[in-house]
Amino acid sequence: MNTLLEELQWRGFIAQHTDLDALDAALEEGPITFYAGYDPTAASLHHGHLVQLMLMKHLQNAGHKPLALVGGATGLIGDPRMSGERTLNPSDVVAEWVEKLRGQISRFLSFEGENAAVMVNNYDWTKDISAISLMRDLGKHFRMGTMLAKESVAARLRSDEGLSFTEFSYQILQANDFAELYRRYGCTLETGGNDQWGNIIGGVDFVRKSLGATVHAFTTPLITKADGTKFGKSEGGAIWLDPEMLSPYDFFQFWINVDDVEVPKLLKIFTMLPREEIERVIAEHEANPRARLGQRTLAREVTSLVHGAGAAADVEAASGALFGSGDLATIDAQTLKDATAQLPSADLTLGESTIVDVLVDSGLEKGRSAARRTVASGGAYLNNVKVEDEDAVITEADLLPGECVLVRRGRRNLAVARPKA
Repeated sequence: MNTLLEELQWRGFIAQHTDLDALDAALEEGPITFYAGYDPTAASLHHGHLVQLMLMKHLQNAGHKPLALVGGATGLIGDPRMSGERTLNPSDVVAEWVEKLRGQISRFLSFEGENAAVMVNNYDWTKDISAISLMRDLGKHFRMGTMLAKESVAARLRSDEGLSFTEFSYQILQANDFAELYRRYGCTLETGGNDQWGNIIGGVDFVRKSLGATVHAFTTPLITKADGTKFGKSEGGAIWLDPEMLSPYDFFQFWINVDDVEVPKLLKIFTMLPREEIERVIAEHEANPRARLGQRTLAREVTSLVHGAGAAADVEAASGALFGSGDLATIDAQTLKDATAQLPSADLTLGESTIVDVLVDSGLEKGRSAARRTVASGGAYLNNVKVEDEDAVITEADLLPGECVLVRRGRRNLAVARPKA
């Protein structure tokens, strides 16, 4: 088997497929052109889309040419969901989201060299299709039995809400994308998530029926936890790739907090580390899971890919500094603000408030007597420095970047305090 396919299988990227032997032969013959599609259903991609981005990166690194399709047309329609009919977003909003997604995708691919990536938008070839052309030229190649058998379609038809013709027609538009990309760029491979298999295989069939060509497809598994439940979601919702929707600090924390058992799988899928390095990290992680080497490596690598190495270094330093293993004063104001956003908080009056006041006002201690005992026992810290004088006031000189102080009780109980406005 082609070294690339073997590597992709080892990493866990291949689920359903048309014919791996035929794809293997095509890869051996020379570089191929492939595509993956991303619909602008929100202002940002999330960690689920990251699987396809990583796959595209591997394929391009192996010499193959990527087409990154952002669905300006299909994003206006909406792929049928199990949970019910989508809300159709205004066309100007979808157009704005298209540009945002294009910017995110572009950071993962190279647009230079012999196998330079190309960004495409299916609105370009869909906007001029007439109703007659949709029915006569495209629709004649689709059989109702096959379309109705799709899991998402069948489930919605059984539901009380039913399924609109709008969403039912989505699979025709996606299938046409594959045919258009074959015509325009010689694209012979489509990849996507496992939940897209019905749409993807529809495209393979449409290319064969309408153009007489043989093309390939495979899907990536949906990322689930060891118990089979969905992998993802932070306290605030989806694991967005846009730093305005999920801060780099919170993004880093999501990955560093994954369960030990998930680490090997996630390192293979979500990092570009070579196999030897991944196997070394997994071996050390399994030998000493309390050291959390696997999680720290995973969080650092994924955050670097999405937000850049500089941001990854900043948030990793902030994560350590919060719990006493670094200098808080060296953390920039925005990272410190993101890192403390979810902590208990208190107001303070500079020159008057003491550590006892903040411990009580933030809820780290239930009363002043308990707070004084904590100070006396050496368990109270201001900006990671042990406080020995319970009456010492907090001054402007104590403020960290972002105009705040960090208070800690014991090893892991944290709060943030800021001067009254």
